[in-house]
Amino acid sequence: MSTHPKQKSLAVQIGDRISDWASKLFAHPYMQIGVIIFCVTWFAVGLPTDLLTAALSILAITLTQMVLNSQYDREADAHRRDVAMHAKLDELIAAKRGARNDLVGIEDKDEEEIVQIKEEVKEAIEEAAEDGEVLPNLAKGAVDQATESLRGGENADRRRKRKVGSKS
Repeated sequence: MSTHPKQKSLAVQIGDRISDWASKLFAHPYMQIGVIIFCVTWFAVGLPTDLLTAALSILAITLTQMVLNSQYDREADAHRRDVAMHAKLDELIAAKRGARNDLVGIEDKDEEEIVQIKEEVKEAIEEAAEDGEVLPNLAKGAVDQATESLRGGENADRRRKRKVGSKS
Protein backbone atom coordinates (compact mmCIF):
# COMPACT_ATOMS: atom_id res chain seq x y z
CA MET A 1 0.00 0.00 0.00
CA SER A 2 1.24 3.47 -0.81
CA THR A 3 2.80 5.67 1.85
CA HIS A 4 2.07 8.86 -0.09
CA PRO A 5 -1.69 8.78 -0.82
CA LYS A 6 -1.88 12.57 -1.36
CA GLN A 7 0.49 12.30 -4.33
CA LYS A 8 -1.53 9.61 -6.15
CA SER A 9 -4.93 9.80 -7.76
CA LEU A 10 -7.89 7.92 -6.28
CA ALA A 11 -7.76 5.31 -9.06
CA VAL A 12 -4.08 4.61 -8.34
CA GLN A 13 -4.74 4.38 -4.60
CA ILE A 14 -7.55 1.87 -5.20
CA GLY A 15 -5.34 -0.08 -7.62
CA ASP A 16 -2.54 -0.14 -5.03
CA ARG A 17 -4.91 -1.50 -2.38
CA ILE A 18 -6.26 -4.18 -4.72
CA SER A 19 -2.70 -5.10 -5.79
CA ASP A 20 -1.57 -5.33 -2.19
CA TRP A 21 -4.56 -7.45 -1.18
CA ALA A 22 -4.39 -9.77 -4.21
CA SER A 23 -0.63 -10.30 -4.05
CA LYS A 24 -0.85 -11.20 -0.36
CA LEU A 25 -3.84 -13.46 -1.01
CA PHE A 26 -2.22 -15.39 -3.85
CA ALA A 27 1.08 -15.65 -1.97
CA HIS A 28 -0.59 -17.60 0.84
CA PRO A 29 0.16 -21.35 0.72
CA TYR A 30 -3.54 -22.28 0.99
CA MET A 31 -4.29 -20.24 -2.14
CA GLN A 32 -1.49 -22.00 -4.00
CA ILE A 33 -2.92 -25.37 -2.97
CA GLY A 34 -6.34 -24.12 -4.07
CA VAL A 35 -5.02 -23.19 -7.53
CA ILE A 36 -3.48 -26.65 -7.90
CA ILE A 37 -6.76 -28.31 -6.86
CA PHE A 38 -8.65 -26.04 -9.29
CA CYS A 39 -6.33 -27.04 -12.18
CA VAL A 40 -6.60 -30.76 -11.36
CA THR A 41 -10.37 -30.43 -11.18
CA TRP A 42 -10.37 -28.57 -14.50
CA PHE A 43 -8.54 -31.47 -16.16
CA ALA A 44 -10.65 -34.11 -14.39
CA VAL A 45 -13.87 -32.53 -15.65
CA GLY A 46 -12.40 -32.40 -19.16
CA LEU A 47 -12.78 -28.68 -19.84
CA PRO A 48 -10.67 -27.16 -22.66
CA THR A 49 -7.04 -26.75 -21.65
CA ASP A 50 -6.52 -23.75 -23.93
CA LEU A 51 -8.91 -21.71 -21.81
CA LEU A 52 -7.17 -22.76 -18.58
CA THR A 53 -3.74 -22.00 -20.04
CA ALA A 54 -4.87 -18.53 -21.14
CA ALA A 55 -6.47 -17.81 -17.75
CA LEU A 56 -3.39 -18.94 -15.82
CA SER A 57 -1.07 -16.93 -18.09
CA ILE A 58 -3.13 -13.78 -17.59
CA LEU A 59 -3.27 -14.44 -13.84
CA ALA A 60 0.51 -14.95 -13.66
CA ILE A 61 1.25 -11.75 -15.58
CA THR A 62 -1.22 -9.75 -13.50
CA LEU A 63 0.13 -11.06 -10.20
CA THR A 64 3.69 -10.39 -11.30
CA GLN A 65 2.80 -6.77 -12.04
CA MET A 66 1.04 -6.48 -8.68
CA VAL A 67 4.10 -7.76 -6.83
CA LEU A 68 6.41 -5.47 -8.82
CA ASN A 69 4.16 -2.50 -8.03
CA SER A 70 4.35 -3.34 -4.34
CA GLN A 71 8.12 -3.76 -4.54
CA TYR A 72 8.48 -0.41 -6.30
CA ASP A 73 6.54 1.30 -3.50
CA ARG A 74 8.75 -0.34 -0.85
CA GLU A 75 11.93 0.68 -2.68
CA ALA A 76 10.72 4.27 -3.09
CA ASP A 77 9.94 4.37 0.63
CA ALA A 78 13.36 2.93 1.49
CA HIS A 79 15.05 5.51 -0.76
CA ARG A 80 13.13 8.29 0.98
CA ARG A 81 14.28 6.98 4.39
CA ASP A 82 17.90 6.77 3.16
CA VAL A 83 17.84 10.37 1.95
CA ALA A 84 16.35 11.48 5.28
CA MET A 85 19.00 9.56 7.22
CA HIS A 86 21.78 11.18 5.20
CA ALA A 87 20.27 14.61 5.84
CA LYS A 88 20.18 13.89 9.58
CA LEU A 89 23.78 12.67 9.59
CA ASP A 90 24.91 15.73 7.62
CA GLU A 91 23.12 17.96 10.15
CA LEU A 92 24.78 16.18 13.08
CA ILE A 93 28.20 16.46 11.50
CA ALA A 94 27.68 20.14 10.69
CA ALA A 95 26.34 20.89 14.19
CA LYS A 96 29.12 19.05 16.06
CA ARG A 97 31.89 21.46 16.93
CA GLY A 98 35.22 20.19 15.65
CA ALA A 99 33.66 17.43 13.54
CA ARG A 100 35.13 16.72 10.15
CA ASN A 101 32.71 17.47 7.34
CA ASP A 102 34.84 16.58 4.33
CA LEU A 103 32.72 13.55 3.51
CA VAL A 104 29.33 15.24 3.94
CA GLY A 105 27.34 14.72 0.76
CA ILE A 106 29.39 11.73 -0.38
CA GLU A 107 26.14 9.86 -1.09
CA ASP A 108 25.55 12.19 -4.05
CA LYS A 109 28.69 10.98 -5.83
CA ASP A 110 28.79 8.16 -8.37
CA GLU A 111 29.09 4.66 -6.98
CA GLU A 112 32.59 4.27 -8.43
CA GLU A 113 33.76 7.42 -6.63
CA ILE A 114 32.25 6.24 -3.34
CA VAL A 115 33.96 2.86 -3.68
CA GLN A 116 37.26 4.64 -4.42
CA ILE A 117 36.86 6.88 -1.35
CA LYS A 118 35.96 3.88 0.81
CA GLU A 119 39.04 1.98 -0.35
CA GLU A 120 41.28 5.01 0.27
CA VAL A 121 39.88 5.49 3.77
CA LYS A 122 40.32 1.78 4.48
CA GLU A 123 43.93 1.85 3.27
CA ALA A 124 44.65 4.96 5.34
CA ILE A 125 43.17 3.34 8.46
CA GLU A 126 45.25 0.20 7.91
CA GLU A 127 48.43 2.25 7.38
CA ALA A 128 47.75 4.36 10.47
CA ALA A 129 47.04 1.23 12.52
CA GLU A 130 50.41 -0.16 11.48
CA ASP A 131 51.97 3.09 12.70
CA GLY A 132 50.32 2.56 16.12
CA GLU A 133 47.94 5.52 16.09
CA VAL A 134 44.99 5.58 18.48
CA LEU A 135 41.48 5.24 17.03
CA PRO A 136 40.30 8.94 17.01
CA ASN A 137 43.54 10.08 15.37
CA LEU A 138 43.38 7.09 13.08
CA ALA A 139 39.91 7.95 11.77
CA LYS A 140 40.70 11.65 11.43
CA GLY A 141 43.92 10.92 9.59
CA ALA A 142 42.16 8.44 7.30
CA VAL A 143 39.49 10.96 6.35
CA ASP A 144 42.13 13.67 5.83
CA GLN A 145 44.18 11.39 3.64
CA ALA A 146 41.21 10.20 1.56
CA THR A 147 39.82 13.69 0.98
CA GLU A 148 43.24 15.09 0.11
CA SER A 149 43.85 12.33 -2.38
CA LEU A 150 40.51 13.07 -3.99
CA ARG A 151 41.35 16.76 -4.24
CA GLY A 152 44.69 16.29 -5.90
CA GLY A 153 46.56 13.42 -4.47
CA GLU A 154 50.07 14.79 -4.03
CA ASN A 155 49.50 16.45 -0.63
CA ALA A 156 48.35 13.15 0.86
CA ASP A 157 51.57 11.41 -0.18
CA ARG A 158 53.72 14.22 1.25
CA ARG A 159 51.77 14.20 4.53
CA ARG A 160 52.03 10.42 4.82
CA LYS A 161 55.81 10.58 4.29
CA ARG A 162 56.10 13.31 6.94
CA LYS A 163 54.08 11.20 9.40
CA VAL A 164 56.23 8.13 8.83
CA GLY A 165 59.40 10.21 9.18
CA SER A 166 58.22 11.79 12.45
CA LYS A 167 57.31 8.39 13.97
CA SER A 168 60.81 6.97 13.44
